Amino acid sequence: MTAKRSSSSRVPPAPISVALGKRVKQCRHEAEKSQETLAFEAHIDRTYISTIERGIANPTIEALANICYSLNITLAELFAPLDGVSLKPTGERRANAATPPEIKRNRLR
Repeated sequence: MTAKRSSSSRVPPAPISVALGKRVKQCRHEAEKSQETLAFEAHIDRTYISTIERGIANPTIEALANICYSLNITLAELFAPLDGVSLKPTGERRANAATPPEIKRNRLR
């Protein structure tokens, strides 16, 4: 049995995720497609399209490429309106406490 997380401990989505989701939704509406149709054409689950549009999911570039193909737009057209969105990292990240190994370079490749 897994423990449930309380809704108060959820980290809000990053601004770029929210902006990307709104953009996907805008393009989907312009193409006059439902989430179901887009999901079918992009080979993605409909619930995943919903989480992308709400800014919750962090889609892979392949998933975004499939979405763009289904919407008949390029990745550049998808991202172009997001120029003003902050790319600053959000939230706490766990620091890498490992010590990097010593790199020995005896020869050039």
